Amino acid sequence: MRQGGTRIDAVMASIRSRIEARAWPPGTRLPSVRAQARAMGFSVSTVVEAYERLAAEGIIRARPGSGFYVAGPVAPLALSQIEPRLDREVDPLWISRQSLEAGTSLLMPGCGWLPASWMYESGMRRALRMAARADAAVLADYATPLGLPGLRQLLARRMAAANIEVSPERIMLTESGTQAIDLILRFLLEPGDTVLVDDPCYFNFHALLRAHRAKAVGVPFTPDGPDIPAFEAALQEHSPRLYITNSGIHNPTGATLSPVIAHRLLKLADEAGLVIVEDDIFADFELDPAPRLAAFDGLSRVIHIGSFSKTVSASLRCGYIAARPDWIDSLVDLRIATSFGGGQLSAVVLLAALTGSGYRRHMETIRSRLAEARSRVIARLGAMDIVPWIVPRAGMFLWCRLPEGVDAADIARSCLAEGIVLAPGNAFSQSPAAGSFLRFNVAQSADRRVFDALARILRAGRLR
Repeated sequence: MRQGGTRIDAVMASIRSRIEARAWPPGTRLPSVRAQARAMGFSVSTVVEAYERLAAEGIIRARPGSGFYVAGPVAPLALSQIEPRLDREVDPLWISRQSLEAGTSLLMPGCGWLPASWMYESGMRRALRMAARADAAVLADYATPLGLPGLRQLLARRMAAANIEVSPERIMLTESGTQAIDLILRFLLEPGDTVLVDDPCYFNFHALLRAHRAKAVGVPFTPDGPDIPAFEAALQEHSPRLYITNSGIHNPTGATLSPVIAHRLLKLADEAGLVIVEDDIFADFELDPAPRLAAFDGLSRVIHIGSFSKTVSASLRCGYIAARPDWIDSLVDLRIATSFGGGQLSAVVLLAALTGSGYRRHMETIRSRLAEARSRVIARLGAMDIVPWIVPRAGMFLWCRLPEGVDAADIARSCLAEGIVLAPGNAFSQSPAAGSFLRFNVAQSADRRVFDALARILRAGRLR
């Protein structure tokens, strides 16, 4: 099977290259399957399968009784290499664009996910094999409005372990954690509303709020959670509709919420009528679970969301929302209006991966590897006077202060020119002080070229 697949790919690649090079313009008749098979030394069945796949992609077209022809219009000119954009402004989407476009060509100590080799590949492969044997409805039908019951039941049990009491009927599956936030913002916000975020916070919170024409107001974040006097002042000055945060492992700082801060925060939120969105995407990285606002609040004004893109697979798109019943009911309607029915295949695969015997051991290994990587990266950065704001006990991130007078955006642009994607503080915060910080992903910082480039660029800056 592997050999046949490789030969099919070879036939498809050969034809694509001629079309992309414009050697075969639209309307060109392809060699017959027998001629192509003789030319490449493959079987006729291999060429037939390759032609059928290309036809399914719309690259070629079959004319009964005549053969296969190149479809139009003229293909865009294929370039062998596209250089990274160095001129893009460092904004909340800068890191995402650079990281997602990089593929395997760049080093990515600034990205927000584990290397592919660290992910739960073995569990995914087992789960995919199980899904392939499922009923036809799993492979073909829409999911129910709330999503796969078995996965929602598992999520309810997982949340109960964090003292969040919720029934499966109060959980709705989504395509991702990002879609979960997007639906909540659509549900609760009007253009011009104010939303409180941590300062610094996950950069995509800023991007999502900008897309919804909402105003983001940052509240300084401390090693124990948001600065409570500043939070109270922001409530009085801005009358915000929402507050979005991580109460497990915080992104980008790695800090965790203390119980005292959690209680004071919820008291202020209750008095102000504030809704809190609690993003719990890093839960499985924790050594000791931090307090959850949803546990203290009973999912009254806290909406709890999450996904498994950081621990199982980013390619498998599946997240969830847990909230009070009337909000879940309205969110279901909104989801149907914006994306109709969700797919159930990803939920089936995720359920199989999470309930297999290997996931717990997988995460134990990941937590151990992250601890070792964290120590190594802190030592290497320390040699350049780059120091962590705090030393997290868990997770993949280090929020690091640069030497005096060094601008994070300048460093990020210089490193990008050398094939290294960094995460400058400007993307995480609107505060001028953020320009002195970089976020490092310790799992993506194993290559010594990252530190050699940083040292060289810092040294050059000091000599100027």
